[in-house]
Amino acid sequence: MKRTAAFLPLLALLAACSGTPSQPGAPAEKSLAIATMTLPQSLDPKDANGSALPFFQAVYDTLVKREPDGTFSPMLATGWTYDAAMTELKLTLRADVTFDDGSPFDAAAVKANMERFVKGGGAQAKTLNDVKTIEVVDATHVTLKLAQPNPALLYYLSDAAGLMANPADFAKGEQLKTQPGGTGPYELDQGQTVIGTKWVFKRTAKYWGTRLPYDTVSISYFDNETAIVNGIRTKQLNAALIQDADQQIAVEGAAGVKTVKQDFDFQGILLFDRAGMVTPRLKDPAVRQGLNHAIDRQTMLDKIRQGRGQITGQVFGPATKGYLPELDTFYGFDQAKARELIKEPFELKLPRIPAIVSDALAASLQTDLAAVGVKLVWEDVDAGSAIQKIFRDRAYSGMVMNMGQSPADWVVVGELVLPGAFNMFGYSDDTVKKLLPKIQAKGEQADLQALNRHLVEDGWFLPFYRMTYLHVSDGSVTITPQDGMAVPSIYNYAPAG
Repeated sequence: MKRTAAFLPLLALLAACSGTPSQPGAPAEKSLAIATMTLPQSLDPKDANGSALPFFQAVYDTLVKREPDGTFSPMLATGWTYDAAMTELKLTLRADVTFDDGSPFDAAAVKANMERFVKGGGAQAKTLNDVKTIEVVDATHVTLKLAQPNPALLYYLSDAAGLMANPADFAKGEQLKTQPGGTGPYELDQGQTVIGTKWVFKRTAKYWGTRLPYDTVSISYFDNETAIVNGIRTKQLNAALIQDADQQIAVEGAAGVKTVKQDFDFQGILLFDRAGMVTPRLKDPAVRQGLNHAIDRQTMLDKIRQGRGQITGQVFGPATKGYLPELDTFYGFDQAKARELIKEPFELKLPRIPAIVSDALAASLQTDLAAVGVKLVWEDVDAGSAIQKIFRDRAYSGMVMNMGQSPADWVVVGELVLPGAFNMFGYSDDTVKKLLPKIQAKGEQADLQALNRHLVEDGWFLPFYRMTYLHVSDGSVTITPQDGMAVPSIYNYAPAG
């Protein structure tokens, strides 16, 4: 398949969204045109991650479905049971599902997918780290045996780890990257798709599940929200997520546009270097506490986000058991106290990814930190080099990120507290080591709140605020936000009316 540059002029991309007129007398096809600023690494399930999930949901089903309210319901698995120790999960599978080539979906396919997912080493591979063996009982039953309890396992099976591809494609090199094969409601239209710019999915002829309302779904990639807003206004695009506050204000006034608000991501500095391996001063909790007191969260929210959000000092969101309302305002803006805690000046170098760190945000943080003796140095990093420099070279002590506040407490722990991409140096301390086994075994609210309070008081992170996002449509689509995701699932769109 021909590859083109990811960034095309708006006019050309919108023209491509218009499709082919129906023949006279033929039923009008229902099509959905979604805009996104998330570029999938590929369409191979081992590469699935974050807000790219809808690309995968179009062609692959998950073992468990996560409903819009966050509850779990059957999908490829019709039922599941845990043993008393929570170290054995038994799944019952559908017996009437086939892959795109007609081969059966069965327990052997589940085993093959999960083992490949872990070996693939993608961003979400670690979510199955606790699964030590996958036992095929018979065609419709599989047992996952865990080394230790994983309270978020069902959540992961409704996400990237649960996507089921056709094992027949595993031996075909990198075919799945551009030619996905699954059991899902759509298949990739190779003729209409331009990888890197626009992906077009057409309805499969014999989908086993509930028929979704659209015959064709396209997902187009944009590198700026101004272009997306223009597409929504002119009705060349049907649906999108708008994050930038100024663009939200711009689109809200457009004729016919429908909007739905959602608070999901928090923005803040994820401090990786709590052991002081890159920036020695960060080893001192008092310094990290000083950084938290140094920033004026409310002014940042008012000026950068136009007040659209809520200030916070914690990474656990309101839907979690670990959330404590008082921790949102634990660190008041107090630069005198910040200077007292930080004591000696030092330099802090962070990567600047333009899509995340705007000019206004970069300047605000530099000004606030300079006032307490911290020289913040931004190093511009483009999308192509970000992963290498940040996560492989480990060149920085932290980074500004927009992070989803999952409603599943153990997902928060897995992403931010356990060793992994956002705890790349594997830092821990005695309090965390004491609490995690208790949380893993029982997940009691008191332990989760104790962990959250400790992370805040010890300055593990530097959150700014939770951001209000805006789901927008051209008026022809009803959008239902997805619990646990910033973007809606592919199942959450329906014709308005």
